[in-house]
Amino acid sequence: MDTLTTGDTDKLAGALHGELITPEDPRYDEARQVWNADIDRRPLLIARCADVTDVRAAVVFAAERGLPVAVRGGGHSVAGHGTCDGGLVVDLRAMRSVEIDLDRRLAHVQGGALWQDVDGATQAHGLATTGGIVSETGVGGLALGGGIGHLMRRCGLTVDNLVEADVVTADGGLLRVDETTDPELLWGLRGGGGNFGVVVRFGFRLHEAGPTVLGGMIIHPLDVAPRFLTLYRDLIADAPDELGTILNLRLCPPVPAVPRHLHGSPVVALNVCWSGADPEEGERFLRPLRAFGSALLDSVAPMPYVDLQRMVDRTSPPGKEYYWRSVDFGTLDDQVIDTVVDHASRITSPLSAVPIYHLGGAIGRVSDTGTAFGPRHAGHNINMFGAWEPGRGDRDRHVGWVRDFSDAMAPHAVGQYVNFLNDEGSDGVRAAYGRRWRRLVDLKRRLDPQNLFRFNFNIDPGLSDEGDR
Repeated sequence: MDTLTTGDTDKLAGALHGELITPEDPRYDEARQVWNADIDRRPLLIARCADVTDVRAAVVFAAERGLPVAVRGGGHSVAGHGTCDGGLVVDLRAMRSVEIDLDRRLAHVQGGALWQDVDGATQAHGLATTGGIVSETGVGGLALGGGIGHLMRRCGLTVDNLVEADVVTADGGLLRVDETTDPELLWGLRGGGGNFGVVVRFGFRLHEAGPTVLGGMIIHPLDVAPRFLTLYRDLIADAPDELGTILNLRLCPPVPAVPRHLHGSPVVALNVCWSGADPEEGERFLRPLRAFGSALLDSVAPMPYVDLQRMVDRTSPPGKEYYWRSVDFGTLDDQVIDTVVDHASRITSPLSAVPIYHLGGAIGRVSDTGTAFGPRHAGHNINMFGAWEPGRGDRDRHVGWVRDFSDAMAPHAVGQYVNFLNDEGSDGVRAAYGRRWRRLVDLKRRLDPQNLFRFNFNIDPGLSDEGDR
């Protein structure tokens, strides 16, 4: 459907407690923007929902008129899933409340909340759940696709801590989902993305963590990266679950503690989070890494967990153009290290980066089919993260660097993280879900047979599941 009558839009506007924004509205261009400025899409309508009633009204309106629905939480999807061309955007940004149930040790989180909202509310009680490492990331997208973060080795992925949800379905219904009411849908929500409806409330299990952790960053010049990565590889082979680390190869950002003449030089950084009860144990474990060479920066020290969660916010601001590829792989063997250092040395932008997440721990103690997320046996995930200033006409150069890097890592791949998919298409989504695909298709056919919710890593109910039995 390409057009709507004034009567149509007036009807929806009158049903909302929030606002309806049309292309004629002076706020339209701002409202349709998402984090990735490489995405430029023009929805027919943007429903800024104030409550669950608004979400249900917007979904019913779209379904009755054959309008596909995009769901916007934080708008942080690199693929631009929070917007669409020619459809209706259900914008949840006004729905950001977080309530803590201390008796059940749960966080009740509205669908439009950001991770900074969750961290602020939970840390007031010395509690946390695994969340994203950029505080402005939306809870919904990250949680429904998996959820990797500083606490994942100790507490599991975000999906492993999702114990209940309220979901608006394609017919406008509202389901309370948990292990008792609909265990199959809960299984699908734990990694199946936004395919099954609009999650308007999440219930996350909480763990003791913070308010102070041992955290910070160690930075070395890239020319010592092969030796540093080898030491790191050997050390983390026996790492306790309390240790979360993320390597990052990039051009040195303008960190005040690093001499100005080294800003923009290629570096290898290690982000550290020790969330265990005994910081001295973390200090002992990290001692060999901190004693290596002459670091340009070593800021590892006791710090508020909420500050750690904001530490890299400035490295991925909204309004830049982004393109990435990602793979899971087993170990940082010598060949992987050579490949990573070689391509990092040819990075094309000061905004680009190569984060490598250490997986394992609690992640691997859930079976590959225990949730829709998987596989779980990988040792690491690498994100070949291209970013650049918009409007300079050099997109192809940055995208080419990402794709060349991705091709070089392909022989080492053992899987893909759904949330880090970009433009791999339906084949890429199907491959990422692997043997969970058929079960997800069956669930999609039950809940959204017309594929109303298709602006996501889509599980098309019309695709054959042949070969996945």
